[in-house]
Amino acid sequence: MDEEKTGVMSHSEERFERWRNTIGLFVGPVLFLVVLFLPLRGLSPEAHRLAAVLALVLVYWVTEPIPIPVTAMLGAVLTVLFRVGTAKEVLARFADPIVFLFIGSFIIANAMMTHGLDRRFALSILARRTVGRTSGRLMLAYGAIAAFLSMWISNTASTAMMLPIGVGILYAVGDVAGARSGKPAEPRKWKLSCGMMLMLAYAASVGGIATPVGSPPNLIAIGLIDDLVGRRIAFFEWMSLAVPMAVVMYGLLYLLIIRMHRPEVVELAGVAEYISERRKGLGRWSAGQRNALIAFLVAVTLWVVPGVLAIAFGVESRAYEGYRASLHEGTVAILAASLLFLLPVDWGKRRFTLSWDQAVRIDWGTILLFGGGLALGGLMFKTGLADAVGNGLMGATGASSLWGITAVAIGLGIVMSEMTSNTASASMVIPVMIALAKAAGVSPLPPALGACFGASYGFMLPVSTPPNAIVYGSGMVPITRMVKTGLVFDICGFFVILGGLRLLCPLLGMM
Repeated sequence: MDEEKTGVMSHSEERFERWRNTIGLFVGPVLFLVVLFLPLRGLSPEAHRLAAVLALVLVYWVTEPIPIPVTAMLGAVLTVLFRVGTAKEVLARFADPIVFLFIGSFIIANAMMTHGLDRRFALSILARRTVGRTSGRLMLAYGAIAAFLSMWISNTASTAMMLPIGVGILYAVGDVAGARSGKPAEPRKWKLSCGMMLMLAYAASVGGIATPVGSPPNLIAIGLIDDLVGRRIAFFEWMSLAVPMAVVMYGLLYLLIIRMHRPEVVELAGVAEYISERRKGLGRWSAGQRNALIAFLVAVTLWVVPGVLAIAFGVESRAYEGYRASLHEGTVAILAASLLFLLPVDWGKRRFTLSWDQAVRIDWGTILLFGGGLALGGLMFKTGLADAVGNGLMGATGASSLWGITAVAIGLGIVMSEMTSNTASASMVIPVMIALAKAAGVSPLPPALGACFGASYGFMLPVSTPPNAIVYGSGMVPITRMVKTGLVFDICGFFVILGGLRLLCPLLGMM
């Protein structure tokens, strides 16, 4: 969920980044003026001015001369300045109910990390006897933990948390191997090390699609679909669609990593001892861990209840409609997060699970980026710019059928996410695909969902996603291997998303 860059860059990469930022800083305003004064037929004056603003925003999102969230806010303010929308209309999107789902889930995730609940969970799984005996089982479990954590906390945080555990395991294996051979082992050069690092980064991105709170594009899609299509997707309904795709994608990831990065070491030694030592260091369950788990379970339970009510009584029942009207997902997130300030860890000292100073350390940049994306997306639709771009895409690609448009949406989402953040990609692509689908007279849901999932599937470059950057910074992943593996996985992702949507959307009534 976090879009912040992490990792160690070489001097050549630093030079490239500096040139990219500098060029973008000046190209953005120039392109803004060119589009503003260019005669664009068929566009209303508001759509024309919005196109100029979006040209600047897109260049700044790709080249990042200023932080991406600041660009989102700047774009929103420029639309008010150039009278594309009113201040009340544009800035209200930063307080959309979905934004509070973000805030609440971020606070709960913060509490889980603050008290080490996520680390306890990870080490408990890795400590199982069946996991650490072979490299294949270890990679399968290691990636599965990252994927599961990314369903509920930031994929950046889950990757950053799992990285030192993985590196420690690899060096523990290296120490044993070196002692046996009499020569120092170099885990950084092992295929096993590269495979585990890529498994970690890619699994974190795959797991992020499984729940609405797993990745920012998911909530952007839900918000834009609700706003532009009038169709609200519930938490349980999203999981019914996304979890099967994430499971299939994870299975393919495992087979791909084992095939392309076949481990030199099959039987592992020293892993069990290393994990056991780390687990002992956690001590007993703390009050903070128990309280964080309570808040997490309350949130998940209340998010899933509408799906249970829909199955039991139907979507038109009074129980289902009443529950959804009273307990919106954002309301549930804030309610569960509030428990963290009520459940004590030391009543005598009036210390509670989370302090306000700890709570405010959430990723406000992503929240602001999300609000800016909603504002720009809504204006694209309102002014007719999304329709114009969609019609242009339809003419260029020849896509006019539902699944042809969905395929274009997925491909565009993947390509855009390789160049800029997944949140920015989703904010730009989803409104266009909704407009294109409406113009073609087909359901906008599969194309919008395809663009959303595609935006989370940037696997080729260190700059594509924060998890990629983190594992690249470990020094265990050569850039050529990341590009090669990521390209193959991008292609796999395209077909899994397209096939999953084609199979599940009709079954789930998302057409």
